[in-house]
Amino acid sequence: MPRVKTFDQQQVLEKAMELFWEKGFAATSIQDLVSHLGINRASLYDTYGGKEELFCKSFELYRQKNTRAILEFLNNEPDVRKGLRSLFEMGIQEAIQDQGRKGCFVVNVTTELVPRDKKMLTVVRENKKNFEGIFLNYLQKGELENQFPEGKDLKAIASLLFTLYNGLKVVSKVEPEKEQMQRTVSTALSLLD
Repeated sequence: MPRVKTFDQQQVLEKAMELFWEKGFAATSIQDLVSHLGINRASLYDTYGGKEELFCKSFELYRQKNTRAILEFLNNEPDVRKGLRSLFEMGIQEAIQDQGRKGCFVVNVTTELVPRDKKMLTVVRENKKNFEGIFLNYLQKGELENQFPEGKDLKAIASLLFTLYNGLKVVSKVEPEKEQMQRTVSTALSLLD
């Protein structure tokens, strides 16, 4: 008779995501996972398949949550300039309040595992394409509504916004200087003038 799982699989996945985000893949041992998640090794392997599989599932969870949150945020901001500024302000504030200076899980995975891990390279490329697409769609909406002058290279601006958003997460790990980051965002958003 199979054993009944006595733990919430989604909650355990959330906890694993936090641990991998904080420590990275290589620095997180199976024992770290067992201790942090409060489940035994057999349950970990039986439910998630092992460290690598759990890491991939945790990373996917992070990406899904992050995508949903940004889409929801931008969908609730009809003014594109204001929406982008607010999104960056929120990102800056999160970075400053991040006591552990974890930064962005996607950026951390990129710097730890890419380019040698081809599977993660593919996932990170998809993530980049997805977020540039979100920014591009949002910018196109603003252009259609005459919120800024036509004729701008919106694809390049979307790529710049993605790069800047991730760059701020990296810089904040070194020196979370709010005013400097805000000036950088203002400079980038001036491209819509």
